Amino acid sequence: MSVTAPAPTVTPVTDTSAVAVAGHPAATALVGGDVDNRATYVSFGLAYLFGHGSAAVSEGATPLLDLPGWLPMTLLGAGLAIGTVQATVAALRAQRSAAEPDDVLSGKLLGLAWVTAFAALFLAVTGLTATLDLPDVQSLLWPTGSGFVVGLLYIAEGAQRRNLLHYGLGSWLALTSTAALLLGSPGLYWVLTLAGGGAYALAAVLERRRLSTP
Repeated sequence: MSVTAPAPTVTPVTDTSAVAVAGHPAATALVGGDVDNRATYVSFGLAYLFGHGSAAVSEGATPLLDLPGWLPMTLLGAGLAIGTVQATVAALRAQRSAAEPDDVLSGKLLGLAWVTAFAALFLAVTGLTATLDLPDVQSLLWPTGSGFVVGLLYIAEGAQRRNLLHYGLGSWLALTSTAALLLGSPGLYWVLTLAGGGAYALAAVLERRRLSTP
């Protein structure tokens, strides 16, 4: 009398969010794919609009408005500080959503990179100002230097998170911020306000569309 073993039951895989990689456990999503950057974009966009915008209308031989000299830098600094906090929070969210230990470490390092980059920028601007004995150079280096640093950080984050929008925005900011130095004051402020602030506004709109796309 022969005994036929029952056929094994095969359960179909219905969860397509997990993708197995050879040698590694399945990951639930792309690294940082669910990170919402809109708060960061809006914060930096407002910093560009009010900080650089107020400098654009109050600088030059024939300023459009008579504003206190400290106001543009104060508005810019406040906006950049809020944006940096938002960017750090976004990096921590990306770290929590990561599945691989290497991705978690990358998220931590990117979060720390924001603090390190702006500390280095502060030392560079302060050192050049003291060495060259040109205090007015700060009004040129801080706006363009901060845009350049943020752009490079966005490029690194975009590459690590596989976020083309973030990467493209960083490339645009890095290029336009450094190119603005060719115009001098107040032309560079208009470039930063329109090109930088406009890019952030567009990125915030496109970010909503990116997050809504399955």
